Amino acid sequence: MRTDFTATRALFDIPEGVIYLDGNSLGPLPRAVPARVAKAMTAEWGQMLITAWNRAGWMGLPERLGDRIGRLIGAEPGTVTLGDTLSIKVFQAVSAALAARPERRVILTDSGNFPTDLYIAQGLADLLAAGHELRIVAPEEVEAAIDESIAVTMLTEVDYRTGRKHDMKALTARAHVAGALAFWDLAHSAGALPVDLAGAGADFAAGCTYKYLNAGPGAPAFLYVAPRHAETARPALCGWLGHEAPFAFEPGYRPAPGTQRMRVGTPPVLQLAALEAALDVWEGVEMADVRAQSLMLADRFIAAVEAICPDLRLVTPRDPAQRGSQASFAHPQGYAIMQALIAEGVIGDFRAPDILRFGFTPLYLGADEVDRAAAILADILKTGRWDRPDFHARARVT
Repeated sequence: MRTDFTATRALFDIPEGVIYLDGNSLGPLPRAVPARVAKAMTAEWGQMLITAWNRAGWMGLPERLGDRIGRLIGAEPGTVTLGDTLSIKVFQAVSAALAARPERRVILTDSGNFPTDLYIAQGLADLLAAGHELRIVAPEEVEAAIDESIAVTMLTEVDYRTGRKHDMKALTARAHVAGALAFWDLAHSAGALPVDLAGAGADFAAGCTYKYLNAGPGAPAFLYVAPRHAETARPALCGWLGHEAPFAFEPGYRPAPGTQRMRVGTPPVLQLAALEAALDVWEGVEMADVRAQSLMLADRFIAAVEAICPDLRLVTPRDPAQRGSQASFAHPQGYAIMQALIAEGVIGDFRAPDILRFGFTPLYLGADEVDRAAAILADILKTGRWDRPDFHARARVT
C-alpha cells in the first residue's frame, strides 16, 4: 500500500471527538478549502471583478477540474465536464442516449436506483410523449432484462441504501450486445472505489462531488461522454455555455465541440474553487489503496456489529467484491438508533424505511474509530438509550 492515510487524515477538519461515517452522504471539510474559496471571493471576485472570468480562468474550470476527476474514474482526457446538479446531468445523459437510439423506447433501471434518477427518467418519458417506458426490475434481474427493446440502461453502480455493487463492465458489455447504450450514475463510486469508464466501455456517466470528493454541500456534478459520442450527443437540455460560440449570442443553438456541449449554465465559481482545493487531497492517492483500506474497515465494522449487536440485520452484500464503501444494517427503530448515535458523536445516516447506513472513507477514518463506533452502537442498543422522544422525532433531513 503506497498511500499514506495518516497524511491524508491531516488534510481534513473534522470536529474533535467525532467519528464520521457519513462521507457517502456529505464529505467533511478539507482544511485547504476555506482559504481557496476566500481567495476566489476576495482576490478574484473582489479585486478582479468581472475580469476574473478571463484573468482568473473561471470559464475553464469545468474542463480543468473535469480532467482531474477523470483520473479518478478512468475517463479519457477531455471527456468530463462540470456544472449544474447531478439531476440535470442525468437528464442530459439519458436524453442524449434516447436521441441516439430513436427506434427504441425503453429505459431500463432497477428498483435500488436512487429515486431522483427514476423521477427524471419518468419525467423525460412523459415529456417526449413518444411511447417511452421506464422499465424497473430487481437489481439481480438487470442482466437478464437487457434485450433488443432497450434504448439505454440507467444504473447506479453502487446502491445508495444497501451498498450493493453492479458489475459495470459486464452489464455495459451486455447492453452493447443488445444494441443499447449504458449510462452509469457514480454518486457512490467516484472517490470511493476504482472506476474504469473507458475500460468498461461506458457511454455516459455522471456523479456528484459533495460525497467522497468532499467539495461541500451543493457542489456541482460531473458528466462523462465517451469519445465516440462526443461529437454527436444531443441532450434535450441545451444551454448557452454548451454553444460553440456562447459570446456570439446567436438565437440558434450550435453545439460546442466534444463534451463541452453538455455545459448548460454559468459555472458555480465558488463551489468550483472549493472542489479545486478538495481535489488536492487526491494527489498521491491510489484508488486501489483506498478500495483495499475501505473494505478492510467495513469488514471490521461488520464483524464487530454482528458479534455484539444481534438485533441488527446486515443488508449489504457480505462479499466485498459485490459492495461499495458502505455497510448498511436494518432495524425497525433505525431512525431513533441513528439519532442516538449521532448524539454521542458517531455520525452515520438513516435511509427509509429502516436502514442505518455507515460509510468507510480511509482518507480520514481508521480502525480504532471503527471499533469505537461499533462499541458505542452496541451500548446504545443494550441500554435502550435510543428510545427517547426526541430521537423518534423526524427532522426534515434524515
